[in-house]
Formats: sequence, structure tokens, C-alpha cells
Amino acid sequence: MDLRIAVLPGDGIGVEVVDASMRVLDVVAGKFGHKVHAEFADVGWAAIDKHGTALPASTREICKRNSAILFGAVGLPDRDQTLPQKERPERVALLELRKGLYANLRHVLLPPGLASRCPLKMELIQRGIDIMIIRELTGGLYYGQPQGISGASPDRKAIDTLAYSESEISRILKVGFETARKRRKRLTSVDKANILATSQLWRELATAMGKQYPDVQLEHMYVDNASMQLLRRPSDFDVIVTENTFGDILSDEASMLAGSIGLVPSASLGEPGADGTSSVPFYEPIHGSAPDIAGQNKANPVATILTVAMMLNYTFGLSKEAAAIEKATFAVLNAGKILTGDLGGKSTCSEVTDAVIAGL
Repeated sequence: MDLRIAVLPGDGIGVEVVDASMRVLDVVAGKFGHKVHAEFADVGWAAIDKHGTALPASTREICKRNSAILFGAVGLPDRDQTLPQKERPERVALLELRKGLYANLRHVLLPPGLASRCPLKMELIQRGIDIMIIRELTGGLYYGQPQGISGASPDRKAIDTLAYSESEISRILKVGFETARKRRKRLTSVDKANILATSQLWRELATAMGKQYPDVQLEHMYVDNASMQLLRRPSDFDVIVTENTFGDILSDEASMLAGSIGLVPSASLGEPGADGTSSVPFYEPIHGSAPDIAGQNKANPVATILTVAMMLNYTFGLSKEAAAIEKATFAVLNAGKILTGDLGGKSTCSEVTDAVIAGL
């Protein structure tokens, strides 16, 4: 199979972790008889310095003509402050490239060998942690209108509008049910139905759709309770589906259960042609650009390597190849000998990558 990928390393450690993941991808592709066709493009400050914008037209075109986008990280906090918010890399690049991609999947899995890195007590994680969080990505507070700040001080007024349509809710709930059906058949739908009208509609639709999936155990949970239960009984969660803002917060909270944010991959998926966009699947580790360690070979490449595994699985349908990457990666983590600094080790990004490749 020809694997056509737009590769956007971006800023900070994005360059290093994307390079690591591409090394792993090349080995897996060769092992299984596939051909990687990678087109590299500038994004973020790397693009601003060359093209004057965080997302140049050339990068857009490269993304449109490929089957998937592999993304590193964008943004450099010190430099971001020099730009108006609407021109900052994260807003310009991420929002545009993910337009039409309504389902964000983040897989939080605690390797047994890293149990000591989890901030929870051992008795709370003895049964393991393996959670798929599905976040609606194109609606809610982040995109609602009206939006903005108006008036003059001291009477300025800020407005953010939370709105969801029945179709937006139904399509993300379907992703949740279908994902749960392929895993342990438990779905937790998170809302705030005791307060919010959007959540009341959300719960109504989730309950109705649940009747179409009798094999999936559906649980409703208020977001404040969900944030508590993630820390109290994380092993009980299988798949979580929720709206944009709640998903943003809960997925970052849950990422620490894996032992490090440097271990969590993500995929943003949609439908071909949805919302008038090309909807090219977008894959990225959830960590940021970490400029304080950029260029020092200290970054943890695991999240990006596992992100490549998600790409092989969801976009190219190569489940065996994805499983091979995951098996090799978790073998390195569970052995506990070759770990980067965020996991208490002293190994470099390159050494971890070499170990994964050796496992393949």
C-alpha cells in the first residue's frame, strides 16, 4: 500500500518527535511491504519565519492532496505573545487544519511497568487504566456565535455562546458507541444535563441511540462527577464521549493517569467533504512544543510514535502494523530501562526510538 502523508513537524520538540515517529513508520512499512510517500511542510513559527504566516498556502495544498496529516506541535510562548491572538500559530494552524474533523480521539493507557509514575495510589490502579476519550471538536463554546468582548471599561461584557445541533451531537455519539462496541462495550456519556439545555438534548439523544446498541452498556455522568471519578475509579472507564469544552478538560486530566503527557496520542477524524472541507484526518501527540527542551534530544517520542499507530489503524486500515508499533513501544516502556526524563529515566529521544525499532 502507498501511504501518502503530509508531515508537519512545526515548532520546538515537534521536529524531534516527528522525526522519531517517521523512523519507526519507515521500518514498519518496510517490514509489511508498504511504501511511505511523505511530503514535509512548514507550520507554526517555522512557517512564519519563512512565509510570514503560520499556515501558508503551500502547506494547505500539501495537506489537501495527502491521505493523512502527521503534526508535531506549534507555538512558542514567548514569541506567541508578540502576535494578536487571532494570528497565533495554534489558532491559525490547528483550527484551520482540523476544520470539519469533529471527532477527537485520545487514548490514555497506563503501561503496567510505569504504574509508579501514575499520581494515584496503587490500590486505585491495580486493574489497569485503558480509556478512549472521544471529544466533539467543531462545536460548543469554542465556535458559538455571538462571541467576543464589547463595551468600555469598567463595564465591558464578554460573551461565549454554547450551541449544539441534534446532528452534531448524534454524529459524535455514534463514534462513541461504535468505538465502545470494538473495545469493552462500556460507554460513559458526559454532560451537565442538570443545568445546560445543550446537555439535556445531548442526554436525550444518547439515551435514544443507546437502544440501537443493546450490547453497549451506557452510563450518563455529570462532568463534575466525571472529573472526580477519573481519579477515584479510573479502571472502570472504557470509552468516554463528551462535548468540546468538557472533552478538552477531561482529556488533559486523564492524560496524567498514563504517567506522562508524553505518552498520549490523538486522532482527529471526520467525514470526506464534511462542512465543505477536505477533512483530511489529523494526527498529533497531545503535548505541546516544550521549547525549554527543544533541540536537546530530551523529548519523549512515545506519544508521536503511538499517534502513527493510530494513523495506520484509522486512516489506512492497517491494524496489524499498528499493533506491531504498539507492542514494541509498550515493551520498551514496561521494561523500564530506556526512558526519557519525564518518566524518571535518563535516555534520549533517539535512544527510545532505537529501542522501539529494535523491538520491531
